[in-house]
Amino acid sequence: MSLWRVILSILFPPLAVIDRGCGSILIVLILTLLGWVPGVIAALIILNNNKHS
Repeated sequence: MSLWRVILSILFPPLAVIDRGCGSILIVLILTLLGWVPGVIAALIILNNNKHS
């Protein structure tokens, strides 16, 4: 997880997980619409997951 991705996940969480697949984008987008903090937390968790690397 790079510093650029962390900053992007804080500013606009769905854009930070754009390469992780459609499901991740939708989950983070919905959580961001419900509240900014849950979207940021979900984006950081998805980015911290090393399965995709």
